[in-house]
Amino acid sequence: MRRRELITLFGGAAASCALGARAQQAAVPVVGFLTSLSPTYNERYAPAFLQGLSETGYREHQNFVIEYRSADGQYNRLPGLVADLISHKVSLILASGGSDPAKVAKAATTTIPIVFVSAADPIAAGIVTSLNRPGGNITGVSMLGSTLEAKRLGLLHEIIPGSAPIGVLVNPKYRMSISSCASCRKQQAYSSDK
Repeated sequence: MRRRELITLFGGAAASCALGARAQQAAVPVVGFLTSLSPTYNERYAPAFLQGLSETGYREHQNFVIEYRSADGQYNRLPGLVADLISHKVSLILASGGSDPAKVAKAATTTIPIVFVSAADPIAAGIVTSLNRPGGNITGVSMLGSTLEAKRLGLLHEIIPGSAPIGVLVNPKYRMSISSCASCRKQQAYSSDK
C-alpha cells in the first residue's frame, strides 16, 4: 500500500512540474506602447492598431498583451516610462507621438526591438542612420510629414496671394523646416519688414 502512495506522490509531483514548466513557456509576449501624447491618443488609435494586428493573427490577451505608457506631452517623463517598460520585460517597444519616444527608447536599450511611428525625418531626428538599413534594434514607419509642412505653407501662400502673414502653431520640440520653402521665406521677409 505504501508503495502505491509513493508512486502516486512522485507521479503527481512530476505532473505538476511539467504543468509548471508548460505554463512558463506559454507566457505571452508583452508589447510596450510608448507615446509622448496624452492617454486619449491610445484610446483613439489603439483600436485600429489592434484591428490591424488581429487581421494578421495577433490578438491581444491571446498571444500578446500591451502595456500602455503616455507622457501626456511632458517629454521629461519619457526616460522613466521607458525604464518602467523595460522593467516589465517587454518583448518590443512601439514608440509613437514624434521622434522623442523613439530616441529615448533607443538610448535606453540595445536589445529590445523598437518600432517607431513618426512624421519627422528619422535620419535628421537621429533615430536611424539610414532608411534602407536602420541598423541596431530599431526600425519603423516615417510619414515624413515634416518635410511636407513647408510645401503646404508655400501652396497656401500661392493660393491666397497678398494675404496677411500666416501664423503657424507647432510644438517647439517638433522639427519643421519652414526655411526650405521659398514662398515661406518671402512671407517671413515680408512679415519682418512690417
